[in-house]
Amino acid sequence: MGHLWGMNTAPELSAAARHLAAMIRCPSVTPDTAGTLDYLVNALEPLGFACERVTFSDDETPDVDNLYARLGSGGPHLMFAGHTDVVPAGNEASWTLPPFAAEVKDGMMYGRGAVDMKGGIACFIAAVEAYVEKHGQPSGSISFLITGDEEGPSVNGTDKLLKWAAEKGEVWDASIVGEPSNPETIGDTIKNGRRGSLSGRITVHGVQGHSAYPHLSDNPVRGMMDLLDALLATPFDDGTEYFQPTNMEVTTVDVGNPAVNVIPAQAVAGFNIRFNDRWDEDSLKAEILARLEKGAKAARIRQGKDKPASYSVEWIGRVSPVFLTSDTALVDTLSAAIRATTNKQAELSTGGGTSDARFIKDYCPVVEFGLIGQTMHQVDERIALSDLETLADVYLEFLERWFANS
Repeated sequence: MGHLWGMNTAPELSAAARHLAAMIRCPSVTPDTAGTLDYLVNALEPLGFACERVTFSDDETPDVDNLYARLGSGGPHLMFAGHTDVVPAGNEASWTLPPFAAEVKDGMMYGRGAVDMKGGIACFIAAVEAYVEKHGQPSGSISFLITGDEEGPSVNGTDKLLKWAAEKGEVWDASIVGEPSNPETIGDTIKNGRRGSLSGRITVHGVQGHSAYPHLSDNPVRGMMDLLDALLATPFDDGTEYFQPTNMEVTTVDVGNPAVNVIPAQAVAGFNIRFNDRWDEDSLKAEILARLEKGAKAARIRQGKDKPASYSVEWIGRVSPVFLTSDTALVDTLSAAIRATTNKQAELSTGGGTSDARFIKDYCPVVEFGLIGQTMHQVDERIALSDLETLADVYLEFLERWFANS
């Protein structure tokens, strides 16, 4: 059996672990901040950071409280970006330890957000504390750009906070996003890009009727099968130099029909595509529409119908563009810091989903490097205390190299 420690009885916890424990105990399920930003302000202001809280609103999404904090006034200007909001804990009875208690067992700290991504924020604060204690004020600037909206709609968070800060005259030279980038051990992977994301919904319009009299109806399920076959049968591409192949997944198919002897009036399918740098929003939408037109006319499953299947397409949410960061100063300095700390040569990767880096890339070069992502969003989300210390050490090494080189 491992030991359970509370914060007051655990003087052996590292600075990063203490910061993480305090944030886990703020149950900041998106979009609530639940005290996390108060904690960050109290941690950063004694270091000399000027902190500003900004709340953004939108008619159709919740208000979101955000934090922008800056230390220094000159260049170079390094931004650390992250989010304090977390996904719901789910069934709390299924957790080995309570999801918002930050208890430690067998060298692992348990809690929602431990990995994604309060742990990354905690490690960067610890690194800045160590840097300031060792070197004093940096010969440049460090800023924290923190939102409570990454796990939610991503409308009133990083995107608007970046625009707000830029309008105030903020200019950044580079950014690290503390998302959990490593698959197995700290130092495995730097994410230097992301595939794009496009979502949509297809509705096939049929004619409802009795299943015993199909000639009097038009079954939209048959039409949907033809359309999905046209979309999925042929790969979009076989990948590029830096990116995986473009991939489409149908995420839902529904007819809303509880009866087994009634042909439904319509069928609806949702889909999501993660695309590489062979595509942009316009070219990918054009390809999808061309495939749907081909499928509507195929009648391979919808035999005997002399007209194409009737359908409509709705694009869902904003499109996340594909991007690749090739800035050598940022990538090489972080890679060198990882080697010096962990003796690992980090792989550059563009795999996985999207993150707020998709907004930051319009303002400065950006990479993602954080903790190990194996338990993110899971029951018993947890991180090893030793990994927190290692990541904080990598961040400190990066800060020393970044400002020394600059």
